[in-house]
Amino acid sequence: MRLTVLGSGSTGNSVLICAGRTRVLVDAGLSAKETVRRLALVGEDVTTLDGVVITHEHSDHAGGLRVLLKTLACPVYISGATRDAYIREKARTNDEPKRRAETLRDRTVEISSSQDFRIGEIDFHPFTVPHDAADNFGFVATHDGVRVATLMDFGCVTTLVAEQLKGCAAIVMESNHSRDMLKACDVYPWELKQRILSRTGHLSNEDVAVWLRDGFDGCAEHVVLAHLSQRANNPDLAKFTAESALRERGGLFQPSTRITLSHHKEPTPWIEL
Repeated sequence: MRLTVLGSGSTGNSVLICAGRTRVLVDAGLSAKETVRRLALVGEDVTTLDGVVITHEHSDHAGGLRVLLKTLACPVYISGATRDAYIREKARTNDEPKRRAETLRDRTVEISSSQDFRIGEIDFHPFTVPHDAADNFGFVATHDGVRVATLMDFGCVTTLVAEQLKGCAAIVMESNHSRDMLKACDVYPWELKQRILSRTGHLSNEDVAVWLRDGFDGCAEHVVLAHLSQRANNPDLAKFTAESALRERGGLFQPSTRITLSHHKEPTPWIEL
């Protein structure tokens, strides 16, 4: 298996997972043009995708889907609740919901956060994560016994999340904000700060550090920090906080995990597993 985060942040999120001859795009938050461009940057052709998985309806995860589907022949894997919410989600024009509904007609495979599904050579094991969306989920993708987890937009590491992350070779997870930087950010209103800090908001650098120190099983060769806020975080701080947490683990539990930062403007290097 191999993966790259094509882009991650408030301006758009998308991950490419490959195994054998199978290519799956996870979320379509980048514009269609930018998705095509970044796929080309990593040596992939958008027309070879075998499926698009949409984790939830928010525009930074699904905003580019309708236009992107004009160039794709593959199906969209999406839950019924997320599909309905996506059609209604913050439409810029009065006819946008109708256009989204027409685009998705006969193009979707309905999935559920409680039921495994398969795309080509990759098995997907979804699980619910706490976020203020209709039906948000993370998942573990498996191929030939190798497990890769992707989960963004969640407010806390639940018992279910912690359990699902065990035994993974790579994990893409959000490290959205520094709590101090968020509280000091004068651009965000207090209501937005409360939403981000809530258990159904976004995971902080500090939350990631607690999990890495106390809950991480040490199996993952790679942990990719994603969805970093451009206003309430700093990439160097997010990486330092995560790496410091790994060093704080007991001597017998020191993993050789590599912390990688994703970017909102460019893909990460391929992670080969």
